[in-house]
Amino acid sequence: MEFGVDEAGKGPVLGPMVAACVAGPEGALPAGVDDSKRLSPDRRETLAAAVRDHPAVAVGVARVGSDRIDDPATDMNSLTVVAHAEAVAAADAAGRGLADAGDVDADRFARRVTDAGACPDGATVRAEHRADESHPLVAAASVVAKVERDAAVADIAAEYGDVGSGYPSDPTTRAFLRRYVDEHGRLPECARESWQTSRDVLAAAEQSALDSF
Repeated sequence: MEFGVDEAGKGPVLGPMVAACVAGPEGALPAGVDDSKRLSPDRRETLAAAVRDHPAVAVGVARVGSDRIDDPATDMNSLTVVAHAEAVAAADAAGRGLADAGDVDADRFARRVTDAGACPDGATVRAEHRADESHPLVAAASVVAKVERDAAVADIAAEYGDVGSGYPSDPTTRAFLRRYVDEHGRLPECARESWQTSRDVLAAAEQSALDSF
C-alpha cells in the first residue's frame, strides 16, 4: 500500500501541530485533491470527508500539543518527524510512503521518519520538498491535516472566543493573547509559551505592571 504524509500548524502560536497520513490507491482519491493552501476551507472539508469515507483509503492523524512543543528537550524539526511517524502508525500504513519534507535535507527527514520507531514494520518513507503540490496522496494528507488543525482552532475559539487564525502575524491572535494575559496574568493553555510572540506578550504585560507603580 502506498501512502502520503504531511502536516499543518508548525508555525502558529496557538493550538497543535497536526500530521496526517493517507494510504491507498491514488484512484480512490476524490477529484480535485490538491495542496491544502490552494483550496478554500469549504472545499477542504468536502475533500477530507470524501477521503475518510472511501473504503479503500486509510487515514491516520497525529496531534502534537503545545505542551510537547514547549518541551525544552525537543525542537520542531524533531517533533515534525515524530508527528509524521505517528500519523503513519495511526493509518497502519506498511508500504511505501512519501512525506512532504520537513527539513532542508529531504533524505535526512525521510530517514528520521522511518527510524522514529513509530512506523509499522515494513513501512519505508521517502521525502520531497513541496510534495503536496504534485503527489495526490501527499496532497490528500495535507488536506486532512489542515481540516483537523482548523477544527482544533475552532475548539479553542469555542472556549476562549475569537482567537483569529492562531498565527503570530494575525492581529486578532495577538490581541487575544494580550487581552488574556492582561486579565489572567498568564498565557492560555492553548498558547505555545516558547514562541517569541508569547514571550513578547508576557514581557509587555510585565513592563506595563511596572510602569503602573
